[in-house]
Order: sequence, then structure tokens, then C-alpha cells
Amino acid sequence: MTGRRIVVISDFQDGHPDDAPLPTVEEAREAWASGRRGDIPEMVANRDDIAVDGGYIERLPLACLKAGLVDSAEIWTHWRGGHPPETRAGPSSHLKRRVFRMNGPDAPFASNDMLGHIAAFGAPHILCVWGLGVSEEILLACRDSFKIYNSIDAPALRIPPEVSRYFDLILTGAQWQSDAVHERHPDMPTAILPIGPEFASDTTFHPLDMPKTYDIIYVAAAQSYKRHDILFDAMAKLPRSLRALCVCGYGELTDAFRQQVAERGISVDIIDPPGVPFEEVNRLMNTARIGVVCGVDDGAPAILTEYMLAGLPVLANSALSCGGQFITPKTGRTASAEDFHLAIADMLKTLSSFDPRAVVRANWTWPHSIRRLEALMSPSDKKRPPTPGT
Repeated sequence: MTGRRIVVISDFQDGHPDDAPLPTVEEAREAWASGRRGDIPEMVANRDDIAVDGGYIERLPLACLKAGLVDSAEIWTHWRGGHPPETRAGPSSHLKRRVFRMNGPDAPFASNDMLGHIAAFGAPHILCVWGLGVSEEILLACRDSFKIYNSIDAPALRIPPEVSRYFDLILTGAQWQSDAVHERHPDMPTAILPIGPEFASDTTFHPLDMPKTYDIIYVAAAQSYKRHDILFDAMAKLPRSLRALCVCGYGELTDAFRQQVAERGISVDIIDPPGVPFEEVNRLMNTARIGVVCGVDDGAPAILTEYMLAGLPVLANSALSCGGQFITPKTGRTASAEDFHLAIADMLKTLSSFDPRAVVRANWTWPHSIRRLEALMSPSDKKRPPTPGT
């Protein structure tokens, strides 16, 4: 194949383990090369109709495609059983999703299936690895790719040294994360360019002319590290007339949340997992006056700039590990857990003083971020992926 490809490997897993025999790398290569395992990578024909939309996993590869850094873009995820689903389109028809069988449950994830695909079609020009990472063998197979890592969550590195040493660039969410990377790898290039709130899409998230039926919205997983209790405690100190909406895309704590809401006597509606499409998330954000981010041990959440692009100022926990740079006097406020109720009350009284969408569009939408990424890549831009079978 010709042209340059970007592949983003998420740490998302699906499926269930079974007794199907694990293919060898050569068996997987032959299955991919013959077409039995899936179609070949395709080059984009027309960049003009590419829209950089969707969630944080999709926006960076689509931005690279739109900007002309690559000619093809794919997202790879992991499958626990012997029969991964077929390749399918992502939210954009220009972005393919491939699902690869895992060798086992341990992270960083190994996959003969993935190694077979790389052997059949060659490594991508740009390889992005998020979260829990992939095995050393996969990175060795992509030795000539430009390799980027971002942990997404609060730890700077969620991968062991024998894996992290292969990356050409590590994206972080705060200076302390860059410092942690340099403690392990003193010469490793880093950039504070978290893929969530950066590469923001002002077409996915935007203001709508509709009634404000909620005062507060929190779009976050129903998991303990998102600290919904801080919001509930704050609301218990505020007038009972205040209404909040919690939108939970995944997680297992919604029943516990409803119990906490009932115990505190506050008005909170909860949308259970698996959540709603991006268009509906945008609509729901537009029903509220402010957005909140309550977590501490969290990465730089994508929702920071997504709220803002929908026109909502953001109240973030002042102890948030990463992402404080996105909170400015025009985009929102930070407050401690103890003072969260005071900040909510103050923000609701001073909504006209904020202009969050304009600030994000001037600084953090994908055209800004992709220019920064391209500049960071230029020293290694002569790298070329190996030909199949080498």
C-alpha cells in the first residue's frame, strides 16, 4: 500500500474469553493478507468533506487526516475472545475501527492478531498508543513509526519502562506529568498537549437556543474517582431549588448516586450508562447553566473544553491533577471541595462575565493543536514505516 497512515490504539476491550486457539503471528499475517480477516487500509480520496467530530479518541486522527499529515486513519481496540468483529466505520466514514484479538488479559496488551496485520500491511507512519498500552513486540514491529503516547488519566505513564522507552513523544496534561516522564527517561520529548481538551471540535459541541432547565450538569463516568459526592455535598448546602443533571456514559455507581441524592434531599436527575450520542450530550449541556468537573485523580478531562464550546463556564475542583490550564477568568473557576457550593452560587450570579466558547476557539480547537503536534513531529518526520514482511 502507499500513502501515510495514522493508527490510534485505545486500551478499550470488549468480548469474552473463550477456548478458541490463539493464532500464530504468521497465521494472523496470512489471514489479513488474504482478506479473510478484513479489508486492507484505504487512503482518503477527498479531504474537503472530512469533519473533525466525535469524541477525544477520534478527533486527533481525524485532525491529522484533515490537515494532510496522513492519508489514512484507523482506531484499533482489543477483543477478549476468538472471533473479533469485522472492521467497521467509526463516527466518520473516513475513520476505520479495527478490533484485534488479545493474547491475554494482562497489560500492556499483546496481540498476535495485531502483529499479523502489521506484518501484512506494514506499520503506520504515526502510531498513537493511549492508556494501558501495548506490548514491546508491537512497538518493535513499529520501530520506524513516529510513536506517541498519552496516558489519558492522571498518572503520567501507565506503562512499564521497557515499553515507554520506545516512544518518540509523550503527551502530558500538566508540568508535573512531564517532570515524571523525564525522571524515567531524561531525554524523552514531551509536550503538555492532552488529547482530550485539546483537539476540541466546535462543530460537535456548540450553543443551542433552548431553555435552561438545569443549573448544573456533570458529564462523567459513574465511578468513584469522578467524585460526584463533592457535587452532591455542595448542592446540600445550596437552595433546594437548584437542579442538576448527571450524564454517565459508563460506570457502576448510579444506584449509589440515587441513594445519596435521596439522603441529601437534593434535585439531581441521572442518565444511566451506556450514555447518549454526542449530539444528545451537546443538547443536554445546553439545558444547563454551568458544567462541573469534581475529580482529583483524573487526567485533563475532555469535557472541560466540550462544556465550554457548548457555551458553559466550568467549575473545576482546584485539586484536579491535570487540566487547570483550561480554567481562566473567562472560562470558569476552580474551588476546593469545601468551597464548591460558594463557587457554584457565585458563578450562577455572574454568568454574563464568562465567554468560554470564544476562548476555546482561540486556543484549543483542533486546528491549533494539530499545528503544535506537527511542529513537534518535524524532527522525526523523515521516518518511514517498514515495508510488509521486513
